[in-house]
Amino acid sequence: MEVQLKFPVPPKDALAHSQRLERLIQDQLSIAGGWISFAKYMELALYAPGLGYYSAGARKFGVDGDFTTAPEISPLYARCLSNILAPVVQSFDHGMILELGGGTGVLAVEVLLALEQRDALPDRYLMLDVSADLRERQQSLVEEKVPDLAHLVEWIDSLPGAAFDGVILANEVIDALPVERFVISGDDVQAVGVGDRDGSLVWSRGVAGNNLCEGVRAIENMLNTKLPSGYESEFSPGLPPWISGLAGVLANGIVMLADYGYPRRDYYHADRTQGTLRCHYRHRSHDDPFLYPGLQDITAWVDFSAVAEAAQDAGFSLEVYTTQAQFLLGAGIDAEFATMSGTDQLVAAQQARVLLMPGEMGEHFKLMLLGKGDVSALPELECRDFRSWL
Repeated sequence: MEVQLKFPVPPKDALAHSQRLERLIQDQLSIAGGWISFAKYMELALYAPGLGYYSAGARKFGVDGDFTTAPEISPLYARCLSNILAPVVQSFDHGMILELGGGTGVLAVEVLLALEQRDALPDRYLMLDVSADLRERQQSLVEEKVPDLAHLVEWIDSLPGAAFDGVILANEVIDALPVERFVISGDDVQAVGVGDRDGSLVWSRGVAGNNLCEGVRAIENMLNTKLPSGYESEFSPGLPPWISGLAGVLANGIVMLADYGYPRRDYYHADRTQGTLRCHYRHRSHDDPFLYPGLQDITAWVDFSAVAEAAQDAGFSLEVYTTQAQFLLGAGIDAEFATMSGTDQLVAAQQARVLLMPGEMGEHFKLMLLGKGDVSALPELECRDFRSWL
């Protein structure tokens, strides 16, 4: 029996906001002749200026938001990460850190505190976030928690114009890149996009463009099998240019990518016939991307094989690919936990369980470290290496 989720009704102002975004999307549908690709819809729903989920002011993170990320769960995450970052930042005369999609600012604060303890502070800590609301929250948190380090933090609107040495952090960023949806119909690839039915946004099939067809056929070639008729999933056309952009701004150092995902053989497994698209609204995970546009997150799990291929094409080396649990164990979570005592340790034990357990975040989330140029200072992680799975 299918369980129907009950969704909280948004306040009137939030609902009016969602309706404004839906009218914008309906206008785009009219201009395009009644059909747009799902990637276009996802781009508008998440990033339309002033209206999209990430570019407007809805609370996204934490108890009052829609989901919680690893840095929000426990400072242990950032401390372990800093054990890896510290020697890399220290190895450069003017080492910098660039964080993409900084959330509430918790990761930046905890990383700065941990690096300060290790005498490994960066020259600058850059934060790139499309949300004005999140920027304000990040700025407030930095001023409140690390006022003596606030001068190191700078908010930017786009990737730096000049290449730097250091680290790029992207925690749960790739899953929000717009994806195309497709379905196999007989021997053909069809696009699964968005249309209108009686004034409501609905799924609608359309003609797949060359980029989508070639992408799906490339997936089949790499899997060495045809996807069956009726199989539906996603393809991320924006991933290679996004990775290439990172390669263009990092001269020497590492990129840390953390997200939920699979290697390709698991992502496009024969049993995963409906893809991985998920939406998050008030801590309820569901599969309706048309529920309250602009008020919910829309994501797709990450094909980490595609990430590795795009990274190597862009000139990166693949240094680490492992699960979050293995990464944290290899980066010293046991030692970090041992420094705590009393009530702090009891709380940390519960937090660590969420970060590490297979049924929680430990296996679903993966960590990938990419290297560029001089990465000789990157410490060796004593953890299971899953690069061969890619």
